[in-house]
Formats: sequence, structure tokens, C-alpha cells
Amino acid sequence: MTGNKQIASIDNTNRLFWLPKSYSLAKVSPVPLPTPAVYARVPPRFMPSENEILNALKEVKYPGYSRDIVSFGIVKDVAVANGAVSVSIHLTSANAEVAQQIKDECQSTLKAIEGIRVAHVQIQQPEGQDAPAGGQAPGQAQGATRVPGIAKVIAVASGKGGVGKSTVSANLACALAKRGARVGLLDCDFFGPSIPLMMGVNERPSVTEGDEKLVPLENHGIKLMSMGFLLQDDQPVIWRGPMIMRTIQQFISQVLWGELDYLLVDLPPGTGDAQISLCQTVPLDGGVIVTTPQEASLGVVRKGIEMFKKVNVPILGIVENMSYFTAPGGERVEIFGYGGGQDEAGRQGVPFLGEIPIFTEIRKGGDDGVPVVAGEPESAPSQVFLQVATQLQ
Repeated sequence: MTGNKQIASIDNTNRLFWLPKSYSLAKVSPVPLPTPAVYARVPPRFMPSENEILNALKEVKYPGYSRDIVSFGIVKDVAVANGAVSVSIHLTSANAEVAQQIKDECQSTLKAIEGIRVAHVQIQQPEGQDAPAGGQAPGQAQGATRVPGIAKVIAVASGKGGVGKSTVSANLACALAKRGARVGLLDCDFFGPSIPLMMGVNERPSVTEGDEKLVPLENHGIKLMSMGFLLQDDQPVIWRGPMIMRTIQQFISQVLWGELDYLLVDLPPGTGDAQISLCQTVPLDGGVIVTTPQEASLGVVRKGIEMFKKVNVPILGIVENMSYFTAPGGERVEIFGYGGGQDEAGRQGVPFLGEIPIFTEIRKGGDDGVPVVAGEPESAPSQVFLQVATQLQ
């Protein structure tokens, strides 16, 4: 104990010795889809298509967000017949005010469509939960506990390693901070934590006396927490799934994050049970998937999308990293192929957030502990990350 602080560390059994020993993992209970209602025949002058209905509903924003309900993936069923339309909305929030606002806006929007005489909006919600005012986030798993003071939690994922996920996470965090947001970055890649190196931090976090909470380290205006801060040099983490889940819960709930607009979570690569359980444990508001243009990477992007869908996490979009590099003569060289990320986003019906070229400055910034957005905010590579960050706000 030094003053009123205790230094957090990992003991030789690879256990966080200050962690409590009792936890409960989040579970998601599936909600069955309702059957579309059947209406009396009302002969329309013009019958809109299902796609036209969905396009109209893109004008309805989820309460508290700039994103529409269609892009959040909560519009589950649409039926149009004889001048009547039935829409099913699947919410993870039990908040009645949120449900009523969405229902009213949907009905108003649908009735304004030419050819629609009757609009029925059915809201599906979980039972037996009371959400706080403002509602539960559209992608929050039941049982995942929101942290007071953190507005949005966004996961950055990849279907495989080596695509630059952590580089994107670090620079997106800095880009959001440059745009005036209060940002935290949580490194959940326990077996290969690289955020300490990329953010230029090599210290141990302190622990408060009494409630024994970790105090996040900070650099470049970002609050940081990583397993790498707690390990000795080259010390491996040899843990099974339950211990990882308990530690993730601690990193979310027992870290003094304070007031944050965004907490970015750098997930471990892959789409297995560990990643799915993590998504159920952390109260996520959305996920970003990082890929490269080559088919080997795009194949697992589809698995990443399915992973987020399985735990009802909205997909905020796909980022294509290492898209190309510019040769000394100005020629664009696409060594991993062209347009794979954008094409896959179109096939999957999710936003394409942008392509990040290969810049020496990005690599050097990560090696030096100064992400390019923090060190050279006016540079061309920084502008790319800033453009991606704009689409997350």
C-alpha cells in the first residue's frame, strides 16, 4: 500500500489477486418473432414494396441516437397487403417510453406513405426488466450491466488476426477525442495486448483504497486499461474462459472510467465462444468490424457479422484496412485486392465506414506509442481515421 493506493498486478498463478471471486455471466433470452397481422382489404391506389417501407422507416431514429432503427437491425418483419402494412420491432430495452416513442414515430411515418391506409406496429420487448430512463441501448444483451457515466460502448472486432484491428482501435479512439469526445479504450485482447505499446504507456495502474477500483492510465487524452499494464515483461496469460470473462467484467465495472462519451473495446481476434461470451458480458451499443480487401479476411468478416447478430449487437459498419499504398510515382497499388470490404458491406447490408491505406506514418506511430491521429492530426492518414470517427458519432 502506497498512501491510499494499491498497485494492481498479476501473481505467479496468473490471477488478479484483488478481484472478487463471485460473478454472474450475462445471458440473452431469445424473443420469438410475432406473426404479421392480417387486415381487411383496403384497395390502394398505389402499393409500396417492402423495400420502400424499409427506406421510409430509415427516417425513424432510435431515441438518443443519430442512427435509424433499420440500420440498428431491430426491424425484424414487414408485411404489405391491400393498403395495410404490418411491422415488427424487436427491442432489447424494456423501457416503455422508448417503445412508445418508436411505435408512434413508425406509425406516423408509415401512414404518410402513399397507398397505406392502415399501419400496425408491433413492439417486441423483454419481460420482467425495468430499463433506466432513456432506455437500454439497442444492442445491449440482457443481463449486461451498463456502467454509470459511460454513454456508449463500441466493440472493434476482426474475424482473424493480423488485419490491424488494434491499430484501428487506437487511432479511432484518438480521432473521437480530437472531435471533442471523452474517450476510453479497453484492451480485451488478453493473449496479445498491444494497446500499451501503441498508446505509449508502460506503467502499472493504481487501485483505490476501500472500494479497490482500478484507476485507468491516460495518454493522448484517452483513458486506458489493458491486461498488458498488469503483466511482467513477456509474462503469458494462461487462462481458461471463465477467468477471462470475470476479468472483463472487472475491467468494465471496477475501473474508474468516470464520465465518457465512448468506451472502445478492442476485442480479441476471432469469432468463437469466447468472443460471443464477451459480447454478452459487455453492454455493447454497436460493433465495428475490421478487415482487409483479400478474400481470406473477408470470409471471416461474415462470421463476425453473424457473431454480432447472434448477441443482438448492431453493426455500425466495416472498416477496410491496408486497402492500398501509393507508389513514389503516384500510382495506387492494391496488393491485397480492390474493394473487398465495400463489396462485402453491400452484400451484408451494413454501412461501409471507409478504406484505410497503407501509410508508413501509421506503422511508425504505433511502434513509437504515438498514434498518427495524435502525433500528426493534419496528415493524410489521420484524416482517414477522422472521417471514420465522424460516422460513429
